[in-house]
Amino acid sequence: MVKVLIVDDSVFMRTVIRDMLAKDASLEIVGTASDGLDALEKIQSLNPDLVTLDIEMPKMNGLEVLKELQKVQKRPKILMLSSLTSQDAEMTVEAIRLGADDFMLKIKDLPHVREIGDELISKIKHLASLSSTVIPRKTRSSHTGTADRVVLIGSSAGGPQQVDILLSTLSPDLPASVVITQHMPVGFTTPLAERFNRIATMPVKETQNGDLLETGKILLSKAGVHTIVSGVMGENGKTTGRIVHTTSPPIHGVRPAVDKTFESAAQVYGKYAVSVILSGMGNDAGIGARAIKQGGGVSLICDEKDCLVYGMARSAIKNNAVDQIVPLHKLAKEIERVVLTMEGTCV
Repeated sequence: MVKVLIVDDSVFMRTVIRDMLAKDASLEIVGTASDGLDALEKIQSLNPDLVTLDIEMPKMNGLEVLKELQKVQKRPKILMLSSLTSQDAEMTVEAIRLGADDFMLKIKDLPHVREIGDELISKIKHLASLSSTVIPRKTRSSHTGTADRVVLIGSSAGGPQQVDILLSTLSPDLPASVVITQHMPVGFTTPLAERFNRIATMPVKETQNGDLLETGKILLSKAGVHTIVSGVMGENGKTTGRIVHTTSPPIHGVRPAVDKTFESAAQVYGKYAVSVILSGMGNDAGIGARAIKQGGGVSLICDEKDCLVYGMARSAIKNNAVDQIVPLHKLAKEIERVVLTMEGTCV
């Protein structure tokens, strides 16, 4: 049983969150709080396992709560609830740096706010299962420099929890670069990259225009632009990938689109590319996975039973663009196996 404390200055939001979480018998709502001061008192008296924490509140906001919790030895897991504003995006970055364990976006359209219930429950249960210890990074002894192999990960709703598991279990000696394209509103891939960097066995950063794809490093596609992989001459005359951001129109209603990243990477890396599709809504990724497969690369999708939503993976299936369907707990090992069978350099 996961004990949850709900902290939000809105009576409506406290009620909605309580109602959503009450649907899962493994979650126990131990209390609610309307501001930061109230939250700190109830964290001490109720000893919750996890707190859903609003950012903007009277008396003491969410960031101030996090600063106070830094002074205590034992604290609950913290899930920040952020509104879709640029100010909240900046505050979410700060919240992650202050020790928040994860964040989730509130829906603007109040009539549809209850639609996030399944994802909220999934996030809480995933967070509760994670170890509180930071994964130590191993010193890389080989496979460094510009990448001649690439692993491309695409995900949307329900994806970040799966990415957590992948990034924490991939070998730090994976001889490839990793590029993750996750559907996110503008501003929120920055805190997501910060959070992944805490969990992953390799360094993670948000993409910047001109970034080179480097072995042993992970890039998260910046929200609001498409992440294109272009070819450039790397070390020792080998072709490698470079990130180019473009503001061309959204594809499937999203930007960044997984299709854009997959298709462009297929042209550069050919048979030295692996695509991985995780949980996600809509049709993005199917055409890109087909491009990877047609270029001689390998296309993997996560098993449906491990996904919150299966739209993106199903799109790959409809496009006859799947080499293997892999359970989530076996994906990291399968990615490593595929990458290690690749020899030579990209096209």
